[in-house]
Amino acid sequence: MLQKKVIIIGAGPAGLMSAQIIASAGHQVKIYDAMPSFGRKFLLAGRGGLNLTHSQSFEKFIKNYFEAKDWLEPSIKDFDANDLQAWCHELGQETFVGSSGRIFPKSMKTSPLLRNWLKKLVTLGVKFYPNHQWQGFDNQDLIFKNRENNLIREKSDATLLALGGASWPQLGSNGKWVDILSTFDIKITKLEPTNCGFIVNWSDHFSQKFAGTPLKSIAVTHNNITHKGEFVITKNGIEGNAVYALSSYLRETIKTEGEAILYLDLRPEMSLENLEKKLAVQNKKSFSNYLQKAGFANYTNSLLRELISLDKINNANSQQLANYLKNLPITLIATNNINRAISSAGGIKKESFDDNFMLKNLAGVFVAGEMLDWEAPTGGYLLQACFSTAVQASKGILKFLEGYLRPKK
Repeated sequence: MLQKKVIIIGAGPAGLMSAQIIASAGHQVKIYDAMPSFGRKFLLAGRGGLNLTHSQSFEKFIKNYFEAKDWLEPSIKDFDANDLQAWCHELGQETFVGSSGRIFPKSMKTSPLLRNWLKKLVTLGVKFYPNHQWQGFDNQDLIFKNRENNLIREKSDATLLALGGASWPQLGSNGKWVDILSTFDIKITKLEPTNCGFIVNWSDHFSQKFAGTPLKSIAVTHNNITHKGEFVITKNGIEGNAVYALSSYLRETIKTEGEAILYLDLRPEMSLENLEKKLAVQNKKSFSNYLQKAGFANYTNSLLRELISLDKINNANSQQLANYLKNLPITLIATNNINRAISSAGGIKKESFDDNFMLKNLAGVFVAGEMLDWEAPTGGYLLQACFSTAVQASKGILKFLEGYLRPKK
């Protein structure tokens, strides 16, 4: 077999997975990344436990990719949750299924997995080039700027772009590739925050007193879609897993209507009728104590008064109060900045790349990971799609190198 040279730009999960597959096939692989070290956002993903994927049925799993599920389905079927676990095991990291169905390495950390992964890539002959910013193309050449601001030219037989979205730009995903690719008439949906917090116009008093307060074991609803979990009151709004799960719907509502109403249920495990009965037997002499005796956290009184008019609260009977506690309306006026989002929505539209993930307007240039136009909630869906699209793109690259793949417009 004639060895070819493949350049990979971006050293996150998608880029590293592609490097492993292509180098294992006997080709020369070079990985370029703008940061001083590789896998920085991957390391951040494991800060609270590395959620690799999810154990639910494929039919339920694929629905979490919204409008992109149809074109993502073949890739995720081809490299699914079982394949991802097997890959992890091969790198010496056993996995387990958590109580929520999410799948983690037993170490609950990214660093042992990443360390073993990079070692494997070294044994495969992969060459690493940190501190190299991709500047674009000059005819057939790839142009990089190194730490000394010198321009470096590279030629390749095939190229993979795995540059991520635009969240956490300090870790390397800054979305600057949008301007480069747009000049080639590649269709790109605007990068926007998802799995993100939202802005709320809290009063100064409430914000100063309760910023940082977690609301646990709650449920939130928007447009008849409900998610249980928790969130944290921030200085300017709310953020947390319960909110992240609905972020795509909330973001779109804000875009079309200027705001979105999120309904908060402070007692999701109890029916409205049973909560009303519980409230009816409490002594209402002190409203704050009254709520605490009914089992509500000490912030509840202030939260009610922040979101419901004082007159309504003071004159509420037990039925009305129960309804407030299970349907507190929080008005969201904007997403948090994309810099603080866990991930980004938008990216290269499917119409601009073929089923092998090769760009239709740039023969031999393939794309994978978060820079594609899809989004998903947290829960293992993000990493799974990054790995799966990288596997599919890598297979496309191998076919291209062997002469079996020709660009189609």
